[in-house]
Amino acid sequence: MAKPHALPVWDRRFERRFEEYLDDHPSTYETRPTWSITAWLEAQPAYDWLLAAFQHSRRSAKNIQPFITKHKIDMSEFEPVQYRSYAEFFTRKFKQGIRRFPDVPHIMGAFAEARYLGWTHVAEGQKFPVKGHSLDAASILGSAERAKPFERGPVLLARLSPVDYHHVHFPDDGEILKDYRIGGRLWTINWKALLSKEDILFSNERHVNLLQTENFGLLGFVEIGAMSVGRVVQVHDVSVRFKRGAEKSYFDFGGSAVVVFGEAGRWRPADDVLANTLNGVETLLRLGEPTASAR
Repeated sequence: MAKPHALPVWDRRFERRFEEYLDDHPSTYETRPTWSITAWLEAQPAYDWLLAAFQHSRRSAKNIQPFITKHKIDMSEFEPVQYRSYAEFFTRKFKQGIRRFPDVPHIMGAFAEARYLGWTHVAEGQKFPVKGHSLDAASILGSAERAKPFERGPVLLARLSPVDYHHVHFPDDGEILKDYRIGGRLWTINWKALLSKEDILFSNERHVNLLQTENFGLLGFVEIGAMSVGRVVQVHDVSVRFKRGAEKSYFDFGGSAVVVFGEAGRWRPADDVLANTLNGVETLLRLGEPTASAR
């Protein structure tokens, strides 16, 4: 059994670096996850459904307070709700106005409260966490045709920890051009596992949208289910235009990730996200905090 690996994270708000260990079985940190029988079993959709059944039961509610205490979650930021299950607590919502998106049109707010990696472009042969083929647009989006608009364009990868707010929001005003689901397995998506299993982001269950935005052009927006999170629930009607900061979707229990591809020259990830990525460090951003800027 592999020992958990610390994931280095820079917290922009508090200007501090910390080492993060997730509340998962140690097998989820395997540097070669497919070598672990436990990780292989947990990556199957059937396991995800069985675990979800328990987390939606009333018996799971006893796990809520110990989790809040352990991770020092500030519940004053969230709507006051009596949670009937751990799954209900997991999809808790912020109070109105707790998080705000930028008023300046050319600044992109963080679409998820998560740990970010970013690249101005992904070049062939790069190494992860600047590893080109682990962020190959054609494989993640499902076809070369869908990926063509994003050649040599910027990329953001946001990893949501189990402790995070698990709702995803639109980064700008615009409309949904395409909407589809692909993939099926549920491997862990922490980047240390991606070091040796390059196709995790290609095989996991994922929801793909092509978003036409007013200030950042066309976005390839991909929500990726991870271990114990097979369900990406869309709450916005795909036929209705979206507004900056409006809720788009949520992940139902566990860890998860969002990958966003952009057109070449349209926008650039924030400087601290780029610098930290080069050093193998994720940047913790709160929902709505500046994560990129139009060029």
